[in-house]
This record gives sequence, C-alpha cells and structure tokens, in this order.
Amino acid sequence: MGTPRDPPGQSLRMYRGFILILTFFFYTAYHLSRKPISIVKNSVILFLVKEVFFSFSDLKFQSQLHRNCSFVIRPTDLNITDNDTWCDWAPFDQDNYQNLFGYIDNCFLVAYAIGMFFSGMFGERLPLRYYLTSGMLLSGLFTSLFGLGFYWNIHSLWYYCLMQALNGLVQTTGWPAVVACVGNWFGKGKRGFIMGVWNSHTSVGNILGSLIAGAFVSSAWGMSFIVPGIIIAAMGIICFFFLVESKLSLREPLLRNSANNEEIFNNHTSAVVEAVEEQAEAISFCGALRIPGVVEFSLCLLFAKLVSYTFLYWLPLYIANVANFDAKSAGDMSTLFDVGGILGGILAGVVSDYTGGRATTCCVMLIVAAPMFNLLFLYLSLSFSPSSFSVMLLVCGALVNGPYALITTAVSADLGTHECLRGNAKALSTVTAIIDGTGSIGAAIGPLLAGLISPTGWNNVFYMLISADVLACLLLCRLVFKEVRGWCGYTTRQRG
Repeated sequence: MGTPRDPPGQSLRMYRGFILILTFFFYTAYHLSRKPISIVKNSVILFLVKEVFFSFSDLKFQSQLHRNCSFVIRPTDLNITDNDTWCDWAPFDQDNYQNLFGYIDNCFLVAYAIGMFFSGMFGERLPLRYYLTSGMLLSGLFTSLFGLGFYWNIHSLWYYCLMQALNGLVQTTGWPAVVACVGNWFGKGKRGFIMGVWNSHTSVGNILGSLIAGAFVSSAWGMSFIVPGIIIAAMGIICFFFLVESKLSLREPLLRNSANNEEIFNNHTSAVVEAVEEQAEAISFCGALRIPGVVEFSLCLLFAKLVSYTFLYWLPLYIANVANFDAKSAGDMSTLFDVGGILGGILAGVVSDYTGGRATTCCVMLIVAAPMFNLLFLYLSLSFSPSSFSVMLLVCGALVNGPYALITTAVSADLGTHECLRGNAKALSTVTAIIDGTGSIGAAIGPLLAGLISPTGWNNVFYMLISADVLACLLLCRLVFKEVRGWCGYTTRQRG
C-alpha cells in the first residue's frame, strides 16, 4: 500500500490494444510519406544506390521528372527549341538525370543512417509523445516542401537534396520511439508474436504511399508529396492528443481517482517515487553498447538487411532478365518476397516466444536461407514454373525477412529492457536506434555491391548474398551457445 499500482486488468488490455493500433498507424504514416519520391522519379533503369524504401513493384509508373517527350502532346502556344526534353522537369532534363536522382536518394539515405544513431538518445531524454509529434510534423513539412517545388517552379537540385536530407533526419524519430512505446506496454511473454504482426505497418505504408502518390503523379506530381505530407502531419496531431507512452503514464490519474487518495499520496510515497525517478537516468550510447547482445544483433542485422534490400532492389530485374518477364510482371511477382517477409516475421516471433531463443530462431532461419538462395538461382536458370517459383519466393522472403523483423522489433525491445538495466526503461530508444542504424548501413551497401558485381554474372551476386547470410549467422554464435546451454540446464535461460 502507498505505492503506485498498475491499471486494472481490463483497462490495461484496452490501453494495450489502443496503443498497438495507434503506433501501427503512426509508422504506417512514416513509410507512406517516404514512398512518393520513388513513384515520381521512377523509371525502368536501376540505379546503383536506390532509396532504402523503394519497391520494384513501382516499375509500372513512368518517371514524371524525365519523360520521353516525343510521346507527350505539346501545347500549341509553347515555344520550344528541344523536342526531346521540353516536358522534363529541370534540372532532371539532362542526360545525367540518373546521377541526379542518385544524389537525391543518397541525401535521404545518408542522413537517415547517421541520424538514427543519435535519434535514440534524444528519444530517451524527451517525452515520446512530444518526440513523435515533432518528428511527424516536421516530416510532413519537408515532404510537402518537396512537392511545393512543383507549384513554386523550383528547378534547383540543392533545394530537393536539402529537403530529402532534412526529411531523412526527422524520419529517424519514428522507429526508436514507436518500438520503445510498444515495448513499454508489452512484456516479453508474447512480444515476438505481437510485434511480428504489428511490423506489417511497413508494407501497409508502402502500399498506401504508392496508391496515393500514383493517383496524382500524372496530373500534378507535387500533390504526390503534399497529400502524404498532410497525412503524416495529421497523425502527429493525433499523437499529441492521444498517445500514452507507458503504463506509468496511467498510474497518476488512476491513483487520483482512488478512494484511498489520502493514503496513496502520503509523504512517504512521494519520497519513494521521487527517488526512483531520480535513479532512472537515460542510458548513454556507450552504455547501450555494453548491454549483452546489442553489438552482436546490430552487426547481424547489418548483413541481414544487406541481403533483404539487395533482393528488394534486384530481384525484379533478375526475374525480368532470366525469366523474360516484362518490368511490370517482374515487379508484381517480386512482391511475393515481401509477403513472405510478413509471414516470416510473425513465424519468427511465435517460435521465439515459445522457445525463448531469439538468437537461435534468427540463426536457424538464416542457415536454411543460404541454400535457398542457391536453389533460387539454379531453379530460375534451369527451369521456370510461375506457380512453384511463387512458392519459393514466399519461402525465401520468410527466411530472409523473418530474422530482420524479429531483430528490429522484439529483440530490440528485449535488449532495451535487459535485466542488467535493473528496471531502468530509459534504454529502449537508444538500443533500437543503434540496431536499426547499423542495419541501415547494410541496406545501403547491399544494392551498391550488387550493382558492382552483377556485370560479372548473377551467380556472383548470389555468392555475395550467401556470404553475407553466413556472416550474420556467425555473429550470433555466442548468443546461440548461451541459449542452448540454458535449455540444457547449465544456466538460467534468458530471452534475447
């Protein structure tokens, strides 16, 4: 008595469901606002380094910044001297437009990767509600400003690069904050399954972003950015008014309505609560690295994301070249890899919840994935059946993206609440940012390496993927050994 109590069971379940749905829509909005750039500038030519969240299913859209003007009806009152580029948007009307698109992509990618390492530390020291709100509002602003360049008739490359870089920085507020928020509400028992289902917001956001941007891209491409910018800004306002960061945020109002108000809020209780709050200091970057498992899982995610995003960017082109599919059909078939990833994330969460072995679950899926890569290459090279190949894509997507989804969600939440922190929950955002930031490096390196290696033969690309997959497994060996010993009774079994 005299100490803060958790909300009643029914109320707690209601709030948990509400927070899960709310954060799902929040991060859906983040991905939704990242998608327009790939729709507006897209063409069937693959760049060496593409934006991290670009999907090849968008190959059906024509670039609105650099088009084939000979097929566009020219206004009769337009006085032009170049029939080939009159309808293009400067500065992307030059022959080096592919390089310019790459600069824009790199501005977002580099800013996102660097900013992610610092974002978590800010998230630990600021209220998550304010942090997410400001991030979504600023992301909406910079996304809309990019689109307003169409209406303001801006033709400066630096303007669009600056908007992308600033957007990349503020986009880093999303993932560490939403994972920390969900981690605050859900214990380790079913965290893997719940976060596996919840993690589908990435695909939902990409789909919605493609549909919204595609609805405006042919008439006024600026609206392809402005509408998603308004949506994510609106979600930021909803976040400010409705997000409850943790169960601790509910205790004070519940206690104030208690019949034992005087007893609960006595001087002794206030002193205890203040002492606990003073001890709960936000963890430092180096302190987060010292948490057992953070370094291993971070480096494992680097190679896991390298494999995942190489498939994301190059799989449609591989299918088109080897199976002689047109770009749209190859892009549509490649989305089965993403569907398998959703199923793999849920499966990995369920298995790791049941066994208590996060590292072992990831390692087993990665081990099985390695021969699947070789089988995928040989199968397409020797014979092709759309139905059976579709099944292979689903299985391969599950094996590749399952560990990736598990590490970025349940594992990050587990490590952010590790027992060595002694109840200090102010490590979730920092740990999540370190893990995802390291993974983002792999997401950038993978497509780049594939672009450099592919001219020597597709078999060498698959050898690179298998090597990265094996390295990801090796990095988890110590944690797998520890979990196996726990199952054998040598040590106390611990998740993560």
